[in-house]
Amino acid sequence: MASVIIPPVLSSPRDDAIQLHRAFKGFGCDTTTVINILAHRDATQRAYLKQEYKTMYHEELSKRLSSELSGNAKKSVLLWMHDPATRDATIIRQALGMGGELVVDLKAATEVICSRTPSQILQFKNIYFATFGVYLEHDIEYQASGDHKNLLLSYVGTPRYEGLEVDRATVEYDAKALFKAGEKRLGTDEKTFVQIFSGRSSAHLAAVSAAYHSMYGSSLEKAVKKETSGYFEHALLTILRCAEHPGMYFAKVLHKAMKGLGTDDSTLLRVIVSRAEIDLQFIKAEYRKKYGKTLNDAVHSETSGNYRAFLLALLGPNH
Repeated sequence: MASVIIPPVLSSPRDDAIQLHRAFKGFGCDTTTVINILAHRDATQRAYLKQEYKTMYHEELSKRLSSELSGNAKKSVLLWMHDPATRDATIIRQALGMGGELVVDLKAATEVICSRTPSQILQFKNIYFATFGVYLEHDIEYQASGDHKNLLLSYVGTPRYEGLEVDRATVEYDAKALFKAGEKRLGTDEKTFVQIFSGRSSAHLAAVSAAYHSMYGSSLEKAVKKETSGYFEHALLTILRCAEHPGMYFAKVLHKAMKGLGTDDSTLLRVIVSRAEIDLQFIKAEYRKKYGKTLNDAVHSETSGNYRAFLLALLGPNH
């Protein structure tokens, strides 16, 4: 069977701006049109569209969207309008309670920081400073503490190799060092965990995890869970799971956000919006494999209205 070819977007930023302006006019907003346009434009197209809209109508598109939409639909769309690095910087700033928010969400800040590649981190660090006039490290220093703070500071400050090559000897050395620092001794040498988890590439860490298992018969993930706790544990597990299988990691995060009574909407929309242009199709495949239902169906049953329509539009076909 031939694969489905999705035609490229043929409308220009100018056409989009005109259509959006029409959708905002009159009594009530034609949200369907707004969602249909915005959810199907990539970061570059959205940037051109924002520029065009401002030139034509002398107002910021995001400001207009903010006044036309509400609730989780508004939160999702406004988050989507950023380019990926600005979005990450904005999420982290808010999660650290620095954007006028009263609620600090260290778990969300940790997830974003520890699941990004070194080049993504460098980009959002630069934008963080340019936008908020303060270094990300300063805000981490202020809000986090202990081993968690040390790991985050080291993780955003250490350049790491992004390739797939690993050195077997160093891999075994690190596996031994982690065993010595944790399961082999009474108490935990957290410094070694910080040093290895923040200083090594994803490919290297995945290899260390495999070596650890074959050398000691138990998983590195179990060792982390046994030896650490709280936000420090969450950060280490995020780094490790994203090194091994980011698609699976985010499938689990999404499942947890929708499990049980009520939905953790801030996690749900944050993950879907921020992974949409990275690896959402892999996450969908992993979700279906692990939970026996599609991510689209899960989102459909946990959300409603414009919020549901927008997330489903980002998710794409239900297969």
